[in-house]
Amino acid sequence: MNTDRALSSLSPGITTMIRMDHSHVLTMSHRYRVESDPARKKTIVDAICLALEIHAQLEEEIFYPALETVATGNAVLTKSRPEHDEMKRLIAQLRSMAPEDRGYDRAFLELMRDVIHHVADEETVLLPAAESLLAEQLPVLGARMTRRRMQLAAPHAGQLLVGSVRTLPPAMVAMTATLFVGGLLLGLALRRPSRW
Repeated sequence: MNTDRALSSLSPGITTMIRMDHSHVLTMSHRYRVESDPARKKTIVDAICLALEIHAQLEEEIFYPALETVATGNAVLTKSRPEHDEMKRLIAQLRSMAPEDRGYDRAFLELMRDVIHHVADEETVLLPAAESLLAEQLPVLGARMTRRRMQLAAPHAGQLLVGSVRTLPPAMVAMTATLFVGGLLLGLALRRPSRW
């Protein structure tokens, strides 16, 4: 299929995608402040929870099974699914709470502690193992992950967009809007015929 070949050539390898997901979640988590407005806290937590759910599902469906075929008995790989289950439990707990609830901050910080530990294990053990043992398959697995990510994210496109914009620092939103408007005005000016 042409689409599969195109997707394989355009998608990063699976280990690169996993690292990008890790960076994205950790960057968003740095925007969380205990003293923040409850609506901002909820937006950040919702965006992180959705990103983690999609990421975990992708790993469980594509990455872990591929790695299990070549790295049987890997202790870090063996404990990865139970760690995902604990993260899912904390996500469900956060979703059942309001940001004003006592314990909300504690639950979020516990989730992020677990995520950081999990990311460290993956980035120091599993990803290097995959890059060594699955080197030839990384682009194909990356294309599969991209295709599946689009399927999983499609029903949440609006939430993902709003979450991304709302979790940005206000100065970044202002700068992005200014650049967009400036680019639009420049584009309009260049389309007008010159009077000289």
